[in-house]
Amino acid sequence: MQRDNLIRDKTFNFALMTIQLYKICRVQNEYVLSRQLLRSGTSIGANVQEALAGFSEKDFLYKMSVASKEASETQYWIELLCRSELVNFDAQP
Repeated sequence: MQRDNLIRDKTFNFALMTIQLYKICRVQNEYVLSRQLLRSGTSIGANVQEALAGFSEKDFLYKMSVASKEASETQYWIELLCRSELVNFDAQP
């Protein structure tokens, strides 16, 4: 059984919120940017999960750096969706 891990839990919950935003985008007929958002937003937690199962400190750090890059990309897609007004949603948690 896996121990509680705050980063894992937060990134998992963020992925769930990303999926909800993706659904909103799809209902509002936005298909291109929302797909990018879905991929990067769910990838954060997947990379954290891989980091936690890393074989070495180097492996752990590499996977966490990939997760950080995915988080930065996700931030970009959310900002682009907000400012483009392609969809109507509240970006506040």
